[in-house]
Amino acid sequence: MTEYTIIIEDAGSNFAAYAPVVPGCVAAGDTVKETSQLMEEALAPHIDMLREMGEPVPEPHSRAAVVRVAS
Repeated sequence: MTEYTIIIEDAGSNFAAYAPVVPGCVAAGDTVKETSQLMEEALAPHIDMLREMGEPVPEPHSRAAVVRVAS
């Protein structure tokens, strides 16, 4: 099993997600949990499509972290 980092952003009326190393694969949902699940479901067929098209499958190399900054 391969792990991809996804970024989830608050889009105002919903949440949107993308995987930095997998361009074009996105998802949106009403909650962070739903958006994360939809993104997980979107990645597998997206990667299958890349393989079918003879395109390289991106290797995960991104990590996300939260840092605190004094305000």
